[in-house]
Amino acid sequence: MFVDYYAILEIELSATQEEIKKAFKRLAIKFHPDKNLGIDTTQKMQLINEAYLFLKDTEGRAKYDEEYKFYTQYEKKKKQEQEQKKRYEEERTQQERQNQRPEPETEYFQEEYSFRDETLKNWMNNAREQSVDLAKETIEDLRAMFKAGANAAVDKVGSMLPGYLGGAVIMLIIVLLMKTCK
Repeated sequence: MFVDYYAILEIELSATQEEIKKAFKRLAIKFHPDKNLGIDTTQKMQLINEAYLFLKDTEGRAKYDEEYKFYTQYEKKKKQEQEQKKRYEEERTQQERQNQRPEPETEYFQEEYSFRDETLKNWMNNAREQSVDLAKETIEDLRAMFKAGANAAVDKVGSMLPGYLGGAVIMLIIVLLMKTCK
């Protein structure tokens, strides 16, 4: 299946490398797991990583852009045929309502898009695999950072606890002495 990397990164076909990088950073921050608590953003981050990995590579992007032209023509044709089919079905329904004999059904474009460049297809599959690995690494890094932070907090509380307990005992003794002196 062809993936529209430009749509994923929310950029135009004419985007510069700097615009691609900015779009990647903006979306990576937007869909970062820390910003989306309770929402699984793994798949979205994988697509963002895949698109960035592919479009930042000059040779890969050139091959992708060539295929992208064919893909957009395919999508345009598919959309036109869907609109034609919808109009046809509306006309058919209207004819049935008027008890007219409907026109015979016409064959419509149904096939899936097939790549013209097998190398590009393989590169896109590799980019997809790399993006999955990158997303897994990011999640593992976040878990390790969270664990390290939690351990540091426990250590800090553990080192402060004897001081607080000692202070509380002294305060309790003072309060008790004050009550007994009255």
